[in-house]
Amino acid sequence: MALLKILETFPNPAPHRSYVIEHTHHEFTSVCPMTGHPDFADITVRYVADKVCVELKSLKLYFHAYRNEGIFFEAATNRICDDLGRALKPRSLTIIANWKARGGFSSCITAEWAVKKTRRR
Repeated sequence: MALLKILETFPNPAPHRSYVIEHTHHEFTSVCPMTGHPDFADITVRYVADKVCVELKSLKLYFHAYRNEGIFFEAATNRICDDLGRALKPRSLTIIANWKARGGFSSCITAEWAVKKTRRR
C-alpha cells in the first residue's frame, strides 16, 4: 500500500471519449528474491482513462521504488496492475512487462485490470 501513495493523478481532459493512453518505462529494475540479482524490464502501461490520468513523474517515482525490492516477475506485474487500477479506476488497464533475459530465459507477463461488477438483485 505504501507504493500506491506515490501515484498522483490529474483530471482526464476528455472524459466523454474513450481513448488509449500508453506509457512505456524502459528502466524498470527490481531484485530476484531467490538470488538477489537485479532484474530489468520494459513496463508498458496501457489504459483507457475514466475520470483521471496518471501523472508521469509520480509513475516514474513509483517504478523506481521497486529498485531494491525482492519480488518475482509475476508478483511485480500484478502489483503494478492492482495499484494503478486502484489509483486510476480506469475503463480498462493492461500492464505488459517484458523482462530481460537472464539465464537464457526472457519473460513477458501481462496483467489486466477490470472493474469489479456488483450483483443486482
